[in-house]
Amino acid sequence: MVDVTEKHVTNRVAVTEGFVKMKPETLKMIINKEIAKGDVFQVARLSGIMAAKMTPHLIPLCHPLPITSVEIEIEPDIENSKVKIISKVKTSAQTGVEMEALTATAVTALTIYDMCKAVDKEMIIEGIKLLYKSGGKSGEFIRNP
Repeated sequence: MVDVTEKHVTNRVAVTEGFVKMKPETLKMIINKEIAKGDVFQVARLSGIMAAKMTPHLIPLCHPLPITSVEIEIEPDIENSKVKIISKVKTSAQTGVEMEALTATAVTALTIYDMCKAVDKEMIIEGIKLLYKSGGKSGEFIRNP
């Protein structure tokens, strides 16, 4: 574990995204709330929030952080038959929240997969990446499109 004792506490933000590609029929079932396990987007959003808070229990060398905010947006993309996930995590701490945001996105995607696997085993989780981060010594990162 990296020693962050001497680092200054700063406001930190990380934004990540990922996608779940699926059959058009599956996306239609999600939107129409026809998936047997329930409201896919609501359950997935909650699982992502919980995952962000559990990150240091999942990733061995992550510091436990006082997360101050987790926001998860889930947007259906009917034209491309996929779901876009955006996670935004905030804290005021000595180290960043990139791993918490990435974990939130990944677990949100995994939850969508789990809830829909009975009707679509060909789903693909893809493109999980950091879009933005701010705070700390390294400052701001913005992914170029």
